[in-house]
Amino acid sequence: MGGFTSQIQGLGTTGSLGMAGMGGAFGQKTGSIGSSQQAALAQQKAASSLRQDVSNVWPEMNQQFSKEIDDEANSYFQRIYNHPPNPTMSIDEVLEMLKKFRDSPIKRERDVFHCMLRNLYQEYRYFHQYPTRELQITATLFGGLIAEGIVSYMALGIALRYVLEALRKPHGSKMYYFGIAALDRFKTRLKDYPQYCQHLAAIPHFQEFPAHLIEYVEFGQQSREPPIKMAAPSTSPPLSLGKTSSTMATTLTTTVTTTAVSTASGGESPFKVTSKVSSTPPLRPGQSPSIANATNIDTLLAGNDAQNKKLEPPEVLQDKVAFIFNNLSQSNLNQKTEELRDAVGEEYLPWVSQYLVMKRASIEPNFHTLYSNFIDVLKNPDVTQMVIKETFRNIKVLLQADKGAANFSDRSLLKNLGHWMGMLTLAKNKPILQIDIDIKSLLLEAYHKGHQELLYVVPFVAKVLESCSKSKVFKPPNPWTLAIMNVLSELHQEPDLKLNLKFEIEVLCKTLNLDIADLKPGNYLKDKDKLSQIEEQLSAPKNDKPVEEVQHVSTTGMPSVTSTTTTTTTTAVPTIPPEPKFSFHDVNTMTFAGLAPHISISNNVPLFTAHPQLKACVRPAIERSVQELVHPVVERSIKIAMTTCEQIVKKDFALDPEEARMRAAAHHMVRYMTAGMAMITCREPLYVSIDNNLKTSFLTTLRGATQQQKEMIEQAASMIAQENVELACAFIQKSAVEKAIPEMDKRLATEFELRKHARNEGRRYCDPVVLTYQAERMPEQIRLKVGGVTAQQTAVYEEFARQIPGFLPTNEANQPSGFLAKPMPPALSAVNRDQAATEDKEARDGMKSFATDEITQIYDRIISELEQHLHAILAPPTNQQVAAMHSLLEAVILARNSREIVTALALLQKAVEGLLDGLTQLPSDPELALRFRDAHLLVLKGLQDQRAYGPHWTNKQVTRVLCECREELKYNLEAVNCLVRARLINMQQYDTHLAQSMENGLNFMAVTFAMQLVRLHLIDERNSSDVTEADLYNTVENLARIAAHSRNAPEGLAALVDVIRQNHDTILDRAPGGPTSMMHSGISQAREYDDPPGLHEKSEYLLREWVNMYHSPAAGRDSSKAFQVFVQQMHQQGILKTDDLITRFFRLCTEMCVDLCYRALSEASHNPTLLRAKCFHTLDAYVRLIALLVKHSGDATNTVTKINLLNKVLGIIVGVLLQDHEVRGTDFQQLPYHRLFIMLLLELNAPEHVLESINFQVLTAFCNTFHILRPSKAPGFAYAWLELVSHRVFIARMLALTSNQKLGVNKSVSSVLQGWGMYAQLLIDLFKFLAPFLRNVELTKPMQLLYKGTLRVLLVLLHDFPEFLCDYHYSFVDVIPPNCIQMRNLILSAFPRNMRLPDPFTPNLKVDMLPEINHPPRILTNFAALIQPSSFKKDLDTYLKTRAPVTFLSDLRSNLQVSTEPGLCYNISLMNALVLYVGTQAITYIHTKGSTPSMNTITHSAHMDIFQNLAVDLDTEGRYLFLNAIANQLRYPNSHTHYFSCTLLYLFAEANSEAIQEQITRVLLERLIVNRPHPWGLLITFIELIKNPTFKFWNHDFVHCAPEIEKLFESVARSCMQQKHPQHVEAHE
Repeated sequence: MGGFTSQIQGLGTTGSLGMAGMGGAFGQKTGSIGSSQQAALAQQKAASSLRQDVSNVWPEMNQQFSKEIDDEANSYFQRIYNHPPNPTMSIDEVLEMLKKFRDSPIKRERDVFHCMLRNLYQEYRYFHQYPTRELQITATLFGGLIAEGIVSYMALGIALRYVLEALRKPHGSKMYYFGIAALDRFKTRLKDYPQYCQHLAAIPHFQEFPAHLIEYVEFGQQSREPPIKMAAPSTSPPLSLGKTSSTMATTLTTTVTTTAVSTASGGESPFKVTSKVSSTPPLRPGQSPSIANATNIDTLLAGNDAQNKKLEPPEVLQDKVAFIFNNLSQSNLNQKTEELRDAVGEEYLPWVSQYLVMKRASIEPNFHTLYSNFIDVLKNPDVTQMVIKETFRNIKVLLQADKGAANFSDRSLLKNLGHWMGMLTLAKNKPILQIDIDIKSLLLEAYHKGHQELLYVVPFVAKVLESCSKSKVFKPPNPWTLAIMNVLSELHQEPDLKLNLKFEIEVLCKTLNLDIADLKPGNYLKDKDKLSQIEEQLSAPKNDKPVEEVQHVSTTGMPSVTSTTTTTTTTAVPTIPPEPKFSFHDVNTMTFAGLAPHISISNNVPLFTAHPQLKACVRPAIERSVQELVHPVVERSIKIAMTTCEQIVKKDFALDPEEARMRAAAHHMVRYMTAGMAMITCREPLYVSIDNNLKTSFLTTLRGATQQQKEMIEQAASMIAQENVELACAFIQKSAVEKAIPEMDKRLATEFELRKHARNEGRRYCDPVVLTYQAERMPEQIRLKVGGVTAQQTAVYEEFARQIPGFLPTNEANQPSGFLAKPMPPALSAVNRDQAATEDKEARDGMKSFATDEITQIYDRIISELEQHLHAILAPPTNQQVAAMHSLLEAVILARNSREIVTALALLQKAVEGLLDGLTQLPSDPELALRFRDAHLLVLKGLQDQRAYGPHWTNKQVTRVLCECREELKYNLEAVNCLVRARLINMQQYDTHLAQSMENGLNFMAVTFAMQLVRLHLIDERNSSDVTEADLYNTVENLARIAAHSRNAPEGLAALVDVIRQNHDTILDRAPGGPTSMMHSGISQAREYDDPPGLHEKSEYLLREWVNMYHSPAAGRDSSKAFQVFVQQMHQQGILKTDDLITRFFRLCTEMCVDLCYRALSEASHNPTLLRAKCFHTLDAYVRLIALLVKHSGDATNTVTKINLLNKVLGIIVGVLLQDHEVRGTDFQQLPYHRLFIMLLLELNAPEHVLESINFQVLTAFCNTFHILRPSKAPGFAYAWLELVSHRVFIARMLALTSNQKLGVNKSVSSVLQGWGMYAQLLIDLFKFLAPFLRNVELTKPMQLLYKGTLRVLLVLLHDFPEFLCDYHYSFVDVIPPNCIQMRNLILSAFPRNMRLPDPFTPNLKVDMLPEINHPPRILTNFAALIQPSSFKKDLDTYLKTRAPVTFLSDLRSNLQVSTEPGLCYNISLMNALVLYVGTQAITYIHTKGSTPSMNTITHSAHMDIFQNLAVDLDTEGRYLFLNAIANQLRYPNSHTHYFSCTLLYLFAEANSEAIQEQITRVLLERLIVNRPHPWGLLITFIELIKNPTFKFWNHDFVHCAPEIEKLFESVARSCMQQKHPQHVEAHE
């Protein structure tokens, strides 16, 4: 893209961190903090200066708040620093609160947020006076603001600057430690600020930072995080960051805590840092992480006790051993074993064995074979035994370690060592002895200890047994192997076994070539007697899980549950939930009173027998427990379940057009998932909470209870909690479900609307992106089918519907398969019942239509029409084309039956290749060829139907097949032409492919085909083809290049290129890689959708950020300050890395802006002014961003980058517009595009030096844009288009002379003429669009508006720029229909402003005596080139010179005729060119004879021969067109006007028929009887005709043929002959 990526990357680098800090307010209110007034004078000045700088860039700094807001903000700070029992808040709580306040819809909360932020920043100047504890807390808070993304834009820059300033303070100072603590808090964000990291690394004492922070900064400079280092447990006390710890190890992993630290000595660090000593050496700068750090081997290291310590060799030898293993490969085994033998003595071999197992085999499973071979080649039995022994020891360590749910690392290590052990033993036919590991007993023990143990043991056993496949001894049917396999088979049959474990067993069976069905599972695992006989090999399961889970729940925002007494009852809640007691209908969640009817109180409770009044405490206690937990549990459950369900349902139903089915499935799934999540989250905490609340309530009621009463209270609380925990849990579950279902509907609302919208438009919903992804990337077994979900997928959602965790089976439990249709939850509020009934009906209707899906109907129609074609064919079935049609029919039937994307793709490929193979230009049987073509197009158009796969997907696939098919097929012009005319090809994509296929002229076949295609669409069928030069831009460019540079260019190529250039006046630089190519590549890239993952989200975030910045008061003049910051954000998000990403960013932003406008315009409730304001809010910000990027890309003198970027962006907007226009049809909206173009035009024409230097290129880019978007290309954009091209700024810039251009510099004059030519092309585009409507007088109301607008534009041009109309009059009248008299007169009446027209009504006016009459007018159209073909032009020139051959005149009429259809018989363009060319040649001829044109000098010449021949020989239509062509030259005084006036009068005088004279009169009269202005030449010609007695005008019969005609002539003559004063209104008055 002209390299503007690198240019843009330079933007914003200066000043991005140039934001000063701020001072404080709340400090004076917090006692000692900030209260000291003894700061040094220098510090005061610095702080003042810093604060002033910040005020300039962040006006919020000076924002004032009410006393109430200020007091509330300071109260929160007070709580941060308080000691218990005073109210306190943790840093995390404050950060959460700030997040909430920042995004709050309540203004007071937002004000508190801004006030706290202002106060914190203002307080910075006092930080150096803080006591140690408070400074540490403040540092953590400060870093947290950055880490949690609470501040952004200017506030973020200020926070980062403060930390940087603090870190620059002397090492060991208070502020230095403040900076270190803050940096540690947001170290994981450093990768987002690479430039900030460079500033940090430049600090003189950077190398004295803690080692882990140095690492984060160094990797942050590369936008990366450091590799994860796993640390071993350390028993050493925590180290501090003070002066006393300057020599601390560089392998510390540090986390800052808010624990208070003694400040007894000034030299001690103010911050406590908890540390772990890493087991691996630190990374040196630039060193890549060791593979040994990829997996955590802490457990193995911790299990390596003193008894197993091996004698460690010196560090040099350790490095050598590591080097040997690092460079080990199959090809150098012998060499490396020799090196090891030489380097390592016997005493160190145990260490080598341990190193190989722990540091290599445990974490490098891919090298197990290599390491095993190494041991074999080493041929040292002692080493082999040591390795095997070490392997067993490490396996036992892992088996006996803690098996926490998230300890994935240990599970991975165990699997790896299992595979390693199998390779060392079983694969080499060595047994695994029971004394080492008893595999069967291990499975039995794991089965009884629980799922967590099975997650470790089953994969381990599977990996061990994998090696049996390589063993001659242990390969099945070895009894030992089969015995273990039978146990695994028994385990596989367990219904609750996790799927991943079943998968492990199935994979193992496949590896051993066993069918799991053939195995003989027994009852080994159910035998509890065996369990007592085996020796335990696993660690005992943890018995405190319920307590753990209570704590875990508390950390998510639930109230912490603390008990005054510790008893074993807290673990008495069964780990497996009991049978449900309630159905979903039973529990009323409207109020907490809904619990009351279901509360159960046993009659056998001794406490209530002795104290019956205590029963009243039960209900409030249970309600209180539910009230405490319901909100956090519901929020957490919904958050997790909602995200999961949304993604899965969207994925499964992506190709399902029925929103009712999707809604039903989503409801059932989210109900199931939410209830399940709520149950496992709240059950144990509820039990503990009810138990505690009951005990507290009972003890409060029974004041001074005895020990016996306390024991009774304990027992009663436990029993009641046990009986009612299910009820409380069900209440919370249902509350969560009832909140989740409407929320799910909100999240899927867009999906539902898209499907409804598609159905309302009569098409089947289909997402082309998903369709392509499924077809190209998904295996057939899991590929989505078009239409509805499969029965297997539906079964999953039916299962969700049948059962809700924690409740009795639902009404759907006994339904047969396929019942999933209604989205009605079992319990509905009264408000939702009507909606549910409607949804139920929609769902049933959806199920009815499922059997006859729309795509099936389309296939059926195609099959029916194909069969009709085949029945009508008389050719035998053996005919190649007939056989191909039969084969096509079979492919359609196959696609119809399967409804899979892959079969649709195969069908499409068959249709395209069949058309290319079977369609010929000269068929032997024309009817068969026609049916053959129609049959294939029928299939492709069917697939293109919106109800099937849609045009986007179909066109893309057709183009792909066409580009990828065999050479001998792809250049079939007839077939490709059919596909192009049927609009089945993506022209941009195909154009690029065809241009590349030519291989710069080396591929002769491709070049010839390209020439034929271009000639067909751009020359021969130019008027009837939808293809324009823009569609074949790259092809035409390549052909032009080949014609200019290739030595073996095909014959006729140069002439072809010339004709195209003449016909298609492309007005931009045509150089490869120049602006034109940028624009066209932008258009084609606007249709690309395969964006990298996450790019859409990044772009949306950036656009939103920019809009906020743009409208912020702090954005600066012309948004320059905001732009600097925003460019940094673009860098951080990686948008500016490549041209492709920039292009995609602009495309996505354009689409988002347009979508926003469509959404706003669909809201009918708003008034138009508000709607526009809402749309313009985003559009104007986006335009400013584009303008700033254009202005600042490249350096000031590098205009190429700026223009390339502008053309690329304009091309993208054009591409999005054309795509939108094509897809939306009549729903297309002009507003967003019009606003983008007009605002961008105004932005880039502002009076700035940098813009003035590129003004002409900018205007050229806009001209080309408007030319591509001409009304014939995008009719829906026509009104906006006319408004754009007629905008005062655009017209003035295009047509007016600038101060530079007035200097008369050649280049400037050339630029003026170029500007005129470009604008003339746009007017021609407009006239061409209007022509068919004006010619047939079909002016509907919309066309009348467009016509009136066009007349107004012409009037403006006539008044302000008449020279422009004079110079381009020929081009304009050439495309205006003959019946548009008024429009033509407006153009022909123009005359130069420096000319004063003689009064045409002056008596005895001598026209031939006027000084201007001998000057030729300037015509900036190459009309001579329009005389085609070249042979006709050659004959014409010959005749004009020699008046031979005589046959030229007789053939003239046939050369001008193009058809026999009335009204379209003649080539009007050729007629106009011929008349003007012959006239100009005649004038030149007369001047060479020393004469001037007059009635006498124009006669008896070859030129007049041609005119007289045309007047006589042509029929009425032809003669009318011929006379119009002459009348078009009757303009202001010049040699052309004089010559053609004389010619017209001469033809009248010499006419041999009154019909000719009548037609001449008609042509003149119809131009005079319309409203003024009238061309001067027209008036003097008509006056001469009626006044001069030589012409005997009044004696002709046609003047007196009817009374009204006679009156008309008399009226016109009277107005012409009797006027004493000028009546011709000068055009520019």
